[in-house]
Amino acid sequence: MQIVCKNCKTKFRVPDEKLPRGQIISLKCPKCKNKIQIDTTHRTQDITSPVKQKTIIDQVASDTYDASEKPFDFLEEGVETALVCEHDQVLREKIHSALQRMGYHVTMAESARIALKYMRFHVFELVVLDENFDGTDARTNHVLQYLGHQAMNTRRNIFVVLLGNRFRTGDNMIAFNNSANLVINTKNMDDLEKILKRALTEHREFYQVFKETLKKTGRA
Repeated sequence: MQIVCKNCKTKFRVPDEKLPRGQIISLKCPKCKNKIQIDTTHRTQDITSPVKQKTIIDQVASDTYDASEKPFDFLEEGVETALVCEHDQVLREKIHSALQRMGYHVTMAESARIALKYMRFHVFELVVLDENFDGTDARTNHVLQYLGHQAMNTRRNIFVVLLGNRFRTGDNMIAFNNSANLVINTKNMDDLEKILKRALTEHREFYQVFKETLKKTGRA
């Protein structure tokens, strides 16, 4: 709180946390020693902690159960599922075609909220996500944030592909920094199927060894 001495006009500041709330207190001016009265009764509401605004992730997590929001009613055993979060229609069609040829059951999300609702009820084996999906960027992307907060035993079963035009396809450091398994530049989308098949093969080979090690050590 900024305080002004009425006698000598000296201005000084006292930290809010050092002032008792809801009281009228007296202080001496450090310069002229004049008594200064401070009324904090009107500041009780001002210095309380602000209410944290809920994010889309919080809102979806707190929603009541609605069976109509489940992405699938029935899936054949052994069918792998993919979630696509991309607004560009040309890219959507290329992704959809490539994933269908690879045998995935493909679900297209129209918004981050819809994608989060789908993932609330189902663990997709593959998520293809544009870094700017739903008007955000990689740092504030709600879908990417949700995936980054998944339990490790769940997250390791989801292969996340991040699309964008600012990084080099296959850059492992960029992928790691963005909590993705693979990054693909949108200029290389015509080669999506080839790039994805190679990356998935390497990913499965790595985790096969990893899972076998967990079993041997009794951790799986």
